[in-house]
Amino acid sequence: MNRPIGLAPIQRESPLSITMSYRDKLEKSGPRKLLACDGGGIRGIISIEILARIESELRKSSGNPKLVLADYFDYVAGTSTGAIIATLIALGCSADGVRDFYLRSGAEMFHKARLWERFRTQFESDKLSDMLRDLIGEETTLGSEKLHTLLMMVLRNATTDSPWPLTNNPAAKYNDLTRPGCNLKLPLWQLVRASTAAPTYFPPEVIHIGRDFIFVDGGVTMYNNPGFQLFLMATSEPYRLLWPTGEEKMLLISVGTGASANANSNLSPEEMNLIYNASTIPSALMAAALHEQDFLCRIFGKCLIGDLLDREVGAVIGQGIPNVPKLFTYARYNAELSSEGLNALGLEHINPVHVQQMDSVDHIGEMQEVGRAVAEQKVKAAHFAAFPPA
Repeated sequence: MNRPIGLAPIQRESPLSITMSYRDKLEKSGPRKLLACDGGGIRGIISIEILARIESELRKSSGNPKLVLADYFDYVAGTSTGAIIATLIALGCSADGVRDFYLRSGAEMFHKARLWERFRTQFESDKLSDMLRDLIGEETTLGSEKLHTLLMMVLRNATTDSPWPLTNNPAAKYNDLTRPGCNLKLPLWQLVRASTAAPTYFPPEVIHIGRDFIFVDGGVTMYNNPGFQLFLMATSEPYRLLWPTGEEKMLLISVGTGASANANSNLSPEEMNLIYNASTIPSALMAAALHEQDFLCRIFGKCLIGDLLDREVGAVIGQGIPNVPKLFTYARYNAELSSEGLNALGLEHINPVHVQQMDSVDHIGEMQEVGRAVAEQKVKAAHFAAFPPA
């Protein structure tokens, strides 16, 4: 199998934390800063443009022109394409570096499977696997000291029919190095590949953990948006990290890949046959789960910014549960990819269909426009003012 050409090793850019590993983050004091990245295929480029703006604002406020997101955030998480982004950030890659990978490799990620294979999957997995091996390193494990932040990614174990949020938190139950099949010893590239194995898009990934397990995209769980799950894994007793909570003690930034509703006002009951349900129910459940994670974060966190959730609850900014203190400060950056949403961003010239599909690699430039418009309108230095770079 030929490997994609031109994939350079990850380059760290910050001189401040070049020797810092994720274990050093465990020992630091002060407020904790979390970053969650949604799934969404090639629409991850929308997230990357938002993250580039965040990185730029942090460079200005810190006075360090080479700061990268791994210098600022303590714990990053991602699902599917968000797992790729989160892993590259945790490895110390700049936002420019992550963008460069997507622009150079986007078409390769979604390389059509051979005709006789398309009854199982639309795209080849070999090219993506080779890219991830080259970029991350075949020998790099989940417990590698190359990771500069704590990292969490969501997979779905099809063998056990359960979501698997995996982390490099050394205290986690299945990260005991004396335990057979310790998660920290698993190849990092393979875990990322498993988290991106969207059913019908890519073949599943088989990982040996004591025995063979079949994994698919974590986006087909409740955690395509991993934001609230990341908060739980950083704070709750079952996950054994136990970071302190409070709106001054924790910041959670959640970055989406664009919301794409499938409303159909002309739908008739007769159209809702087996084929219709098979093609629409998974995306409907994923959208509902994404919405619920965001809603929980806004209720239990002090929400600084976020789009309208629905007409009943609004944006849930300045609201919550009476007499229940906020557990963290929260910001949600995302785009509505309908005609109305694009118009509100000043992008009337973009056809919504071009930016709504997870495999729309021919329109990656338009997705970049969306991400930059969201970043310009919504990412503000004030959102990070109470949590300055160290």
